[in-house]
Amino acid sequence: MHAATAVLVLGAVVSLGACAKQAPAPERAAEFTTEVAPVPAPTQALPLVVVHKSPSCGCCGLWVDHMRQAGFQVEVRDEDNVNPVKERVGVPYGKGSCHTAEVGGYFIEGHVPAADVKRLLAEKPDVKGLVLPGMPMGSPGMEMPDGHSEPYTVELVRRDGTTAAFAAH
Repeated sequence: MHAATAVLVLGAVVSLGACAKQAPAPERAAEFTTEVAPVPAPTQALPLVVVHKSPSCGCCGLWVDHMRQAGFQVEVRDEDNVNPVKERVGVPYGKGSCHTAEVGGYFIEGHVPAADVKRLLAEKPDVKGLVLPGMPMGSPGMEMPDGHSEPYTVELVRRDGTTAAFAAH
């Protein structure tokens, strides 16, 4: 029994010694390498999101947190009246919400999920922006404590002001 234990311990020491050996020198390793996997290009940083909101709106602050958690840098501009911003960027009548954001040459109206904003920025369509009219329960910043959610559709706003479905949630 003692001899068997000694053999196991000796085997473990030899195995660990093999783990501690240095890797072959780079020039030797190159002899065995026939192809080098391409290194993916580093992902570009997401553009700054400028959010225009009422200073007293709590759900807008939660949407800002959602965007930051998704990797965006966010600049918040508390304004008593965001309607001039909505008019300037071209939010269609009846499609407004509680805050308006600007990012990458587009506007984002309301509680649009960060994933939809990232998709918009990746696809780069020739449009004005995205809208999520109203304040649907379960959208980012409008989460309910019990997890309740209602279906909602993020819409794309074309240059002529018409809209089309962009993403259903």
